Amino acid sequence: MTTQNENSGKIKVGIVGGTGYTGVELLRLLSTHPQATITAITSRGDAGLPVAQMFPSLRGYVDLAFSDPTNANLTDCNVVFFATPHGVAMSQAQVLLDAGVKLIDLAADFRLQDTAVFEQWYKMPHTCPAILREAVYGIPELYREKVKSAQVIGNPGCYPTTVLLGLAPLLEQGLIDLSAPIVADSKSGVSGAGRKAEISTLFAESSDSMKAYGVAGHRHHPEIHAQLKLLAKQDVQFIFVPHLIPMIRGMLSTIYVKLSEQGKQLDLQALYETRYQHEHFVDVMPAGSLPETRSVRGSNQIRIALHKQAETGYLTLLVVQDNLVKGAAGQAVQNMNIMFGFSENTGLEVVPLLP
Repeated sequence: MTTQNENSGKIKVGIVGGTGYTGVELLRLLSTHPQATITAITSRGDAGLPVAQMFPSLRGYVDLAFSDPTNANLTDCNVVFFATPHGVAMSQAQVLLDAGVKLIDLAADFRLQDTAVFEQWYKMPHTCPAILREAVYGIPELYREKVKSAQVIGNPGCYPTTVLLGLAPLLEQGLIDLSAPIVADSKSGVSGAGRKAEISTLFAESSDSMKAYGVAGHRHHPEIHAQLKLLAKQDVQFIFVPHLIPMIRGMLSTIYVKLSEQGKQLDLQALYETRYQHEHFVDVMPAGSLPETRSVRGSNQIRIALHKQAETGYLTLLVVQDNLVKGAAGQAVQNMNIMFGFSENTGLEVVPLLP
């Protein structure tokens, strides 16, 4: 079995914040990546603890211990992933960039170009606006050419990935009647809340129940809205309601749009199939399909199904993904592959788990 100390010829990878769900997902994917070797995994609270002791699933794959961020030698890496709370990546970005290290942030530090909006939603000042201006929003299927030359990637949120890839073909062609709001009803497993002790995500609290949250405002709303405006080349009305559902991982977004007159006449199934025909991780399902979250569990796949409501002029889109993979760590590795010129699917050929 190949372990991470057999690293000749590979790029050196650092992970800041390796103890959360997105951190361990990065470890799972990168530990067998043929072009990358993990050289540093940081954790302030667990420095010195062998990774495989915390995560037994990684025994035989990762033989490193967590290190304190202050002595992790991240500047020796080629790329550093931040699987950390908001604000951490921007505090270290300049030092890493000065050392020639590429940066992929799985938090929100480099997602929103408008610093005032960032500060409004995340309640902290943005400390490196100049770096933010150069950062690329990391949905490869939308911004692949920019990702290729990026030094800093703002890895998208999980909900935004489903909504934006679900809507992109329509917005790019101007096929939505924007006099009506776009509505996204989205549902996520409890792993989306992170790996922490919190009453609302205890088994006895979340099992056998379902609830909406963030109805008055969710941090992913301004992120999605900003990207929708870029795709539509004008402002849009957008309603977003997330829900917590009693499962560990998985995400389903049901999106409702009013079609333009042109949109009502077109074969939208063919439009989507053509738009995504060369996208390895986007599966446009046969017309009328009902995709299930279990069909993407553990994989970097996202599946989209279209349902035209002829009597109302609306289109219903169903989009599923694994919130920890295509919604977080898998998409981050996909971005890394593009940045370093690897095949985009390298290390990501994971067949979804069933049952």
